[in-house]
Amino acid sequence: MPESIAKQPILSVRDVKVHFQVKGGDKAWPWTPKKVLKAVDGVSFDLYAGETLGVVGESGCGKSTLSRAILNLIPATGGEIVWMGKDLRKGSERDWHAVRRDIQMIFQDPLASLNPRMTIAQIIGEPLRVHRPELSGDEVLKRVKAMMAKVGLREQMINRYPHEFSGGQCQRIGIARALILEPKLIICDEPVSALDVSIQAQIINLLKELQREMGLALIFIAHDLAVVKHISDRILVMYLGREMELAGKQALYAKPSHPYTRALLSAIPIPDPALERAKQIQLLGGDLPSPLNPPSGCVFRTRCPLAEARCASEVPTLRRLDAATQSACLLA
Repeated sequence: MPESIAKQPILSVRDVKVHFQVKGGDKAWPWTPKKVLKAVDGVSFDLYAGETLGVVGESGCGKSTLSRAILNLIPATGGEIVWMGKDLRKGSERDWHAVRRDIQMIFQDPLASLNPRMTIAQIIGEPLRVHRPELSGDEVLKRVKAMMAKVGLREQMINRYPHEFSGGQCQRIGIARALILEPKLIICDEPVSALDVSIQAQIINLLKELQREMGLALIFIAHDLAVVKHISDRILVMYLGREMELAGKQALYAKPSHPYTRALLSAIPIPDPALERAKQIQLLGGDLPSPLNPPSGCVFRTRCPLAEARCASEVPTLRRLDAATQSACLLA
């Protein structure tokens, strides 16, 4: 963890749950009881100023749902979301309006997240018009131009529309929109998954540079563990709505404690052909269980090569193994 990170967290997530009531299907009778889909089921972590927390896991593990619950875009079912010492779940709409000046989001699809009927000047300046209505039009335009320069967009592009830009440029516009209010936290929901590899590197480097310059905290959601390693200080591994491991990046990549983390890391391609052929990939058996009917005990036990009888009855929670690593494995 960087030395610049403060001792007190700016965001504390405590046992957050996001559950949905789901009907039994098209053929279900009106009196058929609804099932509960546990998209996020008891996730906890702290985030510090200037830190980047990577969140990884398979599709459907609850990463994006967790990020939206933090912003109250999806209401959390239980737990606490504490921002700068204040529990946001107990806050009013006015409280949330103030908080959203400090917490912004970058979305996965750069083009779909931009209004096609608005120019770039209008898109980037919209947060200022909502949260800083006292600013004049000239002041808003001045700040928009300054932010465009900061994210690598030319001033001549200011009156163009989103369809006139490439995917990487659209993501730069989304970053500019998120940063225009000078927030303290940016939630990046798979911001590079829709981009080419070379463009991914540019966007990651841009985020790191802006983080150093503005003192941002980041929550970076991704599937690619190689990308997450490049940008993160700590990494949270999720599976079927639950947290499997939380560790510093050096500890996690050098000595992963959870079998699921080891399987994910073994799938990362190695640039050296000889090493790539020689490495052992830990394939997971079976299919990903349905979140409507998760396994008892440890949710990963049906695919775990180390599972024992007690894994079916005991629900593991994060426990600290050393100064850098917490693991939710009974055998860690």
